[in-house]
Amino acid sequence: MQDLSQRDCVPCRGGVPALAVAEQQNLLGRLDKDWQVVQGHHLQREFVFDDFVSALEFTVRIGNMAEEQGHHPDIHLSWGKAKILIWTHKIDGLTESDFILAARAEALFTPGG
Repeated sequence: MQDLSQRDCVPCRGGVPALAVAEQQNLLGRLDKDWQVVQGHHLQREFVFDDFVSALEFTVRIGNMAEEQGHHPDIHLSWGKAKILIWTHKIDGLTESDFILAARAEALFTPGG
């Protein structure tokens, strides 16, 4: 099975069902253990850094990657932390592309800074 971080997000045009719980759990198992599926609706993870600048730089890397993928997470930046929330807005739920975006975000993370 191909690593999720090596795949591209597929734009959602709407009208498709969100992933079933079993599918969510299968894909979640392919991500770092710090990711969570929250109420079957979105993915969430907090990345921790040694300082504000490192968290900010990570946020910019995530933003650039998201723009390239055409799939945009919610990013909450604070001192030494960047919290990422991901879901497909067109269907208000999770698709495989959300897990791909999470894996790509994970690949951009350097612990501590």
